[in-house]
Amino acid sequence: MSDEGMKTRREVLGDEHVDRAVANTTDLTADFQDFITRYAWGEIWSRPGLDRRTRSCITITALVATGREHELAMHVRAALRNGVTPDELKEILLQCAIYCGVPAANGGFAIAQRVLDEEAGVEALAFALGFQATRLTDDSRDATVGVDDTVVVAAVQVTVQPGRDVGQQLVVGIAERGRARQ
Repeated sequence: MSDEGMKTRREVLGDEHVDRAVANTTDLTADFQDFITRYAWGEIWSRPGLDRRTRSCITITALVATGREHELAMHVRAALRNGVTPDELKEILLQCAIYCGVPAANGGFAIAQRVLDEEAGVEALAFALGFQATRLTDDSRDATVGVDDTVVVAAVQVTVQPGRDVGQQLVVGIAERGRARQ
């Protein structure tokens, strides 16, 4: 695999996501993993012509336009990591409504809102514990909260119920675990 591609892939998607993808590589998918690391991440995402923030905006648009919702949450997280704000994300999705169709944008808004809620829930948990969240991971519904030096101070796994506030569920989950340990 391309060293530059793997470096870029990790910086954009996060170590946890990439480690899971690598760990889940099989004989069937090994060449594909090499292909996307080499070409998508090593050749395209690493080019100097556009910054990563702009590439994230384009990627979100392409995923909405092609209905690739299974990739969208991962790239919304990447966009936030690359400096796209929630307001800019809203503008991207509104633009998608015009050029990609309202149903496609509607699905994009639902996924983006879920990601933003999850990210806010982890930040609220960190604040409640007296820390500032600096790295967020939640693809598997595990929330990791770190402090400025990236030391993990709490790892929480909560089964998230659709339609309920993720932050509240995390706080309730911690309280329940705390009572169970007493």
